[in-house]
Amino acid sequence: MIQSLLIANRGEIACRIIRTARAMGVRTVAVYSDADAKALHVRQADEAVHIGPSPARESYLVGEKIIEAAKATGAEAIHPGYGFLSENADFAQAVIDAGLIWVGPKPDSIRAMGLKDAAKKLMSEAGVPVTPGYLGDDQDPKRLKKEADAIGYPVLIKAVAGGGGKGMRRVDASKDFDDALESCKREAASSFGDDRVLIEKYILSPRHIEVQVFGDSHGNVVHLFERDCSLQRRHQKVIEEAPAPGMDDATREAVCGAAVRAAKAVNYEGAGTIEFIADASDGLKPDRIWFMEMNTRLQVEHPVTEEITGQDLVEWQLRVASGEKLPRTQDELSINGWAMEARLYAEDPAKGFLPSVGPLDHFDLGDEGRIETGVEEGDAISPFYDPMIAKLVARGDSRDEAISALAGMLDETEVWPVRTNAGFLFNAVLHPDFGRGNIDTGFIERHLDGLVPDTDPDEMILRGAAVVALAIDEDEEPMADLAGFRLNATHRTAIALGRAGEFRTIETGGEFAAVSGFRDDERVVAFYEGNAYEFALAARGSVGGHGVADGVIVAPMPGKVTAVEVAQGEKVSKGQRLLTLEAMKMEHGLTAPFDGVVAELSAEAGAQVGEGTVLARIEQQETK
Repeated sequence: MIQSLLIANRGEIACRIIRTARAMGVRTVAVYSDADAKALHVRQADEAVHIGPSPARESYLVGEKIIEAAKATGAEAIHPGYGFLSENADFAQAVIDAGLIWVGPKPDSIRAMGLKDAAKKLMSEAGVPVTPGYLGDDQDPKRLKKEADAIGYPVLIKAVAGGGGKGMRRVDASKDFDDALESCKREAASSFGDDRVLIEKYILSPRHIEVQVFGDSHGNVVHLFERDCSLQRRHQKVIEEAPAPGMDDATREAVCGAAVRAAKAVNYEGAGTIEFIADASDGLKPDRIWFMEMNTRLQVEHPVTEEITGQDLVEWQLRVASGEKLPRTQDELSINGWAMEARLYAEDPAKGFLPSVGPLDHFDLGDEGRIETGVEEGDAISPFYDPMIAKLVARGDSRDEAISALAGMLDETEVWPVRTNAGFLFNAVLHPDFGRGNIDTGFIERHLDGLVPDTDPDEMILRGAAVVALAIDEDEEPMADLAGFRLNATHRTAIALGRAGEFRTIETGGEFAAVSGFRDDERVVAFYEGNAYEFALAARGSVGGHGVADGVIVAPMPGKVTAVEVAQGEKVSKGQRLLTLEAMKMEHGLTAPFDGVVAELSAEAGAQVGEGTVLARIEQQETK
């Protein structure tokens, strides 16, 4: 058995590998860049080696530095994780040539599956069904267009050296082919240094089905069943699950059998994934599932397979790399329950999923389910690497139970001030079509508008935020039995909350959303269904007992009244600005809490007012 292991990676996968290695008694060595000097994987490893500046091309992608680190620390083996150099056959060979153990497939296997066109030819020869298309060496644009016309539109142009969603173009009509081909070839050349392409028939209702395979050096190959990774955004997986919904025994036997044949065709050793594309327009059927590509590494989504099989795939990797036989035979593997994984990204769905970087001042992913992460509260999200913060993995006896568990984990997610896609994921897993298993790779694009959360909190969330702020202000547990939370006469019953410069006095009476959150002297941050809402907050004692119920408008902080925009006796509408208060060099608008009449107005433009000063009172009009 390997006794010492260098992990040539960072973040959550490095932490994941360290956890299993430690349980097996294997000493671990981390590598890190400037940006990761204080990263969690560095803190968790037994030893750590600095390998260069923050950009990956100067650190994590420099194989020579990684091999040097292994030699300097006496590590016997190198585990590449996923991404970076994990599918680089030349690096794998260099590791072996250095006298170290490569925890992964043989370099020849990586090369055989590295180019999509060659891999498809190999799979076809091995009896693995492949998508109808053109895999020829003739790359003349006229020949490529002729083949596309013969296949029939829509078609997909794919870079033969592609991956990660790059170098792919869908073409719906012959007239659009030339421009799409030119664009695809430019991107392929830029991303992979190879502008060759292949042409495939584009499947209109595609499901992404993949099979986990494992081989050893004794000629054994098994599968650990399938995963469904159809929920994707811009070809990047978002939510994965195992097993695949709608997969019957006959189809499972066919697709998993094809995956084992594929692995055997390249004498595969270690963990690998055979990816298939399925035409789900009429359900999953054996004759409508085709080989797409092979990932010659451990996948990001491997935890869902572990959850339904009870196996530790990293442990399998280390045992196989040590020369042992596979820990289980095919007959000893079975599916138990259902598992789902959501990828929590540091990105803002409301801003077109732009990356969000910076410190994790507040970071709490709850206590439920399985959490794979490479950060803790106080760490920071760097602009140099993939924005994935964590993987939230839920398991249940049924698919419905797994959905409910994952939604609960997303609801409990609290990250601030970095923005995340947790609310987006929450909406996706609870979408009726997802619940019914009506999914394909176009699911997110079709439902995008309904999946991106509303950035404006509703009244229930506002009242919930007020409850959190007041409960913490009173030194209480903010979320202790919220369903039965009651404010007695000695507690404050309202608080002024500001958002986008507009302040409202929020009364806590009545129903409210069961939010969680925290506050400081300047703000309260409330979390609900994966979303984070920030409200400006006045200091202690700013409101007293006034609130929405009595329509009293108070100064949330000391300041100067710069404008009074209503008159006594004037009718006003809910949300209408009544006056403007300047404080801390910022203007704050105070608005009407409901439709009514300005019954009292004591504010005057230019007046300096203290915190909690009553400025106006709105009287609700009776409905006739």
